[in-house]
Amino acid sequence: MADTAVVVGGGLAGIAAALRLSDAGRSVTLLERRPRLGGAAFSFRRGELTIDNGQHVFLRCCTAYRELIERLGATDLVTVQDRLDIPVLKAGGGRTAHLRRSRGIPAPLHLTAALARYALLSPPDRARAARGALALRSLDPDDRSLDALTLGDFLRRHGQNDATIDRLWGIIAVATLNLRPDDASLALAAKVFRTGLLDAAEAADVGYAAVPLGDLHSTAAERALTAAGVEVLTGHRVDLVAPAGSGVTVEATGPTGQRSWSADRVVLATPPAEAFAAAPGLESTDAAPAQGLGASPIVNVHVIYDRVVTELPFAAAVSSPVQWIFDRTEPSTVRNQHRQAQYLAITVSAADALIDTPSRVLTDQFEAELAALLPGTERANVIDSFVTRERRATFRQAAGTWRMRPSAASGLPGVWLAGAWTDTGWPDTMESAVRSGNAAAEAALRAPLSATAESGTSGVTS
Repeated sequence: MADTAVVVGGGLAGIAAALRLSDAGRSVTLLERRPRLGGAAFSFRRGELTIDNGQHVFLRCCTAYRELIERLGATDLVTVQDRLDIPVLKAGGGRTAHLRRSRGIPAPLHLTAALARYALLSPPDRARAARGALALRSLDPDDRSLDALTLGDFLRRHGQNDATIDRLWGIIAVATLNLRPDDASLALAAKVFRTGLLDAAEAADVGYAAVPLGDLHSTAAERALTAAGVEVLTGHRVDLVAPAGSGVTVEATGPTGQRSWSADRVVLATPPAEAFAAAPGLESTDAAPAQGLGASPIVNVHVIYDRVVTELPFAAAVSSPVQWIFDRTEPSTVRNQHRQAQYLAITVSAADALIDTPSRVLTDQFEAELAALLPGTERANVIDSFVTRERRATFRQAAGTWRMRPSAASGLPGVWLAGAWTDTGWPDTMESAVRSGNAAAEAALRAPLSATAESGTSGVTS
């Protein structure tokens, strides 16, 4: 008895869905329009260097993503802190502050010492921050009524002033929600701070790729998919997904022309605009509100120095346009060209004001900002600098968007939705993407086998 599945989209959601379906014994084809897998978390070549499009981190609480990495056989390609430690810099020099959890102390007391010593806040503001943490811990991330409020409103109602928001809560909120606290959904913020920081002491330990993202999300993923029996077809743009009879027709244009599949189950794991373009029938389903999800951009400024300017693997910054700095020297292989060089990547989330700024203006501005944050740059020369932009890095995670996020059940027979924008209960992150792929695959597997498959007529035509 045939049972075929097509997964549209080769990002983390599609990879997770394809593996789950194949592991359950289904015959799976994965179609990806790009020449590589990995979706929004990928690498590209710049001369002799391998550059990540952005700096994608995960936390120890991101169990679905970590399980996927293990499924890919790639646990040696990532690293995770043994305990949360975020260095925080402020322009003008001075001692680096640290948001560091204490060992052997349960949540939320594991952050008490860090707050007590957090030099970027005055003693009264540290007391306010402690009260804010208790208020955030009282929230239920599953309470949908919270989505009508913003994080900024909530924090101010609980005694948090601009300093505590900018120098503490905003460091985490802007990075995870890709919006300023005054715009971001309180429901999603509650998920971030409860699950990621306040419920379990080890939850927020930071993890990141020790290799270029392409090695992890494309090379390792394709190897695991192929080993699982998944047919991986890159360079295939899906033009149509439509229920047909007792199955689903998928039409795509690839390197050899147009092809079509008749599948029993389809997981549509693309951004919302691509999903609605390929499957116009979604416009008349419960998924239709997702067309109203906006987008938030991220800008990354990449600077390569002729010498080491900091020993920090990463750091956050306050009172500066710089939000986060990551040392990407080794993964980029920059030292293959310049033995003493250091490559730093700056990430600016919620970058609406910067997204259209010319690259030369941005590199000049942020080289100066790095000089104000890192004294080691005084003796260094810039070898190269450039900018990467993700105009639609995440959906716009503003108050009121929960109702726009559809479940895996799309409303179209035989078609399920996946992607970090679907209703996973998580912000638009790698963890959300993987969870969405797992959920879509599980929902598809629970559906009865179509009459098409029972008749043995499912297949592909060219």
